[in-house]
Amino acid sequence: MTGGRRVGAARKAARPKPAVPAPAASLADKLARLGLASEWDFLLHLPLRYEDQTRITPVAGLPPGAEAQTEGVIERCEVAYRGRRQLLATLRDDAGDRLLLRFLHFYPSTQKQVAAGRRVRVYGSVRVGLLGAEMVHPRVHPAGPGVALPQGLTPVYPASAGVSQALLRKRIAQALLNVDITDTLPPPLRARWRLPELAPSLHGLHHPPPDADQAALSEHRHPLWQRVKFDELLAQQLSLRMARRERAGRRAPALAATGDLVARLLTALPFALTAAQQRVWREIEADLAQDRPAHRLVQGDVGSGKTVIAALAAARAIEAGQQAALMAPTEILAEQHFRKIEQWLAPLGVRIAWLAGKLKPGDKRAAQAAVADGGAQLVVGTHALIQDKVSFARLALAIVDEQHRFGVAQRLRLRAGAGGVQPHLLMLSATPIPRTLAMSYLADLDVSTIDELPPGRTPVQTKLVAAARRHEVIERLRGEVAQGRQAYWVCPLVEDSELIDSPVPLTAAAPMFEATRALVPELRWGLLHGQLPAADKAAVMRQFAEGAIDVLVATTVIEVGVDVPNASLMVIEHAQRFGLAQLHQLRGRVGRGSAVSFCVLLFDEPLSAAARERLKVIYGTTDGFEVARRDLAIRGPGEFLGSRQSGVPLLRFANLEEDAPVVERAREAAEWLLREQPAVAAAHVARWMHGRDALLDA
Repeated sequence: MTGGRRVGAARKAARPKPAVPAPAASLADKLARLGLASEWDFLLHLPLRYEDQTRITPVAGLPPGAEAQTEGVIERCEVAYRGRRQLLATLRDDAGDRLLLRFLHFYPSTQKQVAAGRRVRVYGSVRVGLLGAEMVHPRVHPAGPGVALPQGLTPVYPASAGVSQALLRKRIAQALLNVDITDTLPPPLRARWRLPELAPSLHGLHHPPPDADQAALSEHRHPLWQRVKFDELLAQQLSLRMARRERAGRRAPALAATGDLVARLLTALPFALTAAQQRVWREIEADLAQDRPAHRLVQGDVGSGKTVIAALAAARAIEAGQQAALMAPTEILAEQHFRKIEQWLAPLGVRIAWLAGKLKPGDKRAAQAAVADGGAQLVVGTHALIQDKVSFARLALAIVDEQHRFGVAQRLRLRAGAGGVQPHLLMLSATPIPRTLAMSYLADLDVSTIDELPPGRTPVQTKLVAAARRHEVIERLRGEVAQGRQAYWVCPLVEDSELIDSPVPLTAAAPMFEATRALVPELRWGLLHGQLPAADKAAVMRQFAEGAIDVLVATTVIEVGVDVPNASLMVIEHAQRFGLAQLHQLRGRVGRGSAVSFCVLLFDEPLSAAARERLKVIYGTTDGFEVARRDLAIRGPGEFLGSRQSGVPLLRFANLEEDAPVVERAREAAEWLLREQPAVAAAHVARWMHGRDALLDA
């Protein structure tokens, strides 16, 4: 018995305790997720669209396919089982015509709303079903004597679970009553741009009259919207300029030419700089010679030669007796930079350290020590550069490649890791920035553009091929290798087991590598993906670069930085699943030598409208700036810049493509306000930014 009790007790103890449900989020938390905390947040929580509930349309006049409102008495209400459980109610209007109300998801409160005998108003989209006119999930309101119709259009706000339209309307109405909406725009500015005052603009957007142009309101074309867009863009321009002005008050080491390292590097390079590279280098030289921190972005299309610009900037810091650091987002890209720059600078006596997570503990400690005592003049690496154990002796220049791939805190940390001295910051990007985006989001940056490819680069020919014609692609692959060339074959996944919602089965790199290698055994195949150990990835890339691998099957780890001039064919599986920027970057891995190169986009049918548009763009142009402009139009600035990590407050109301003239006006107004009325400028930024402008320093 005793033993039995012990076993029972052990089993009881072994039973997992029931999970304690997480406490329900408070209303304040739910509102905070929508960005709603202060009264001004509610005032600026503007409608997505409007509903016209100011009029009653008889059932016989309800327009199919459109939204409308009608009124009548509920004749019958029942729960039916027609394929699924649903609530069906029949409304009869005063003319005797009937409308079916269908609720697929409902609660007891819904049944009370449409109980037989009740007089109600219903608003919704009208459709014609088997039983005549019907509305699915209409808005239901009580009706009858004394229940007046709304006097204006009904706003529909961005909402989330637990935050109803009724609650939002109530809180926003309170804010409109409670807040003294002072106008931060001086009368001369309003008059110049013919802008309405702010208070009537906000009241009008939240409660437009029934005769307002609904289409213009919903599409943000209405004059009331122009005022809000202007204020938003003005706040952004002001915050960017204020960040630039604040930085100008800091001090950095002036890196004027004090030695001959830059001159010796230029002489030793096996190529001459293009005119665009020379122009960009002159701009950076002028920056580095100042005693205030440089904050410059160097953008250039794939293969335009940004690495040599980074090497020249590092050489300038080193010949001035200071340290430089170059941080890249992946070990493959960081190692590419390290090997290329080491090849240029090491023969000139420069001591270069390599710092990455894959280093053995002893090697890592040695590299960290060289950084700390100044023995390493240039440090190249990944996120390992910003670990707590890394301390620079005299960092004067921080170079961040593909800066949009790093979080704001990471970029700030590298810049702050200089023992109190503010280093110059040089950022590199292979994603060209459209002019409207640069005007709006990069106004606090100096931007240099390498808009010329080195001589000898051949334009890549892009081919669109349906997946059913894969055998033709394999024949092209054989032909390229037979001529001594190499190829990439990019897949979206590593393994078949990866869960990605897709209407067609996706080809994964690992099984594709095995299957195609068996099909074409005479070729030498390699496999590269992010799940490989760092040492294995480096070994595969080295073999491919040295020509020991004919075809490299890979995921998008080869998207940036990989430079193998002998590779002349890029095949991209399921090309319709990739974004424009990714497709352009992958295409840029070929065409780096003298041979004619090809990029084959293997796509699955049928194509969605968005996928068709992306493939049409990438097929039609190799101009990175045009690709970026179209990418911006398709995705919007949030996705284009990476809003989660950019730290730059993104626009909620203005559209960069449509509102470029407003951006120009906001820039001009920002300069005038900062010069003539700085206190007003600060108040305007505080109203719109809520402290988010602090992140602009990254």
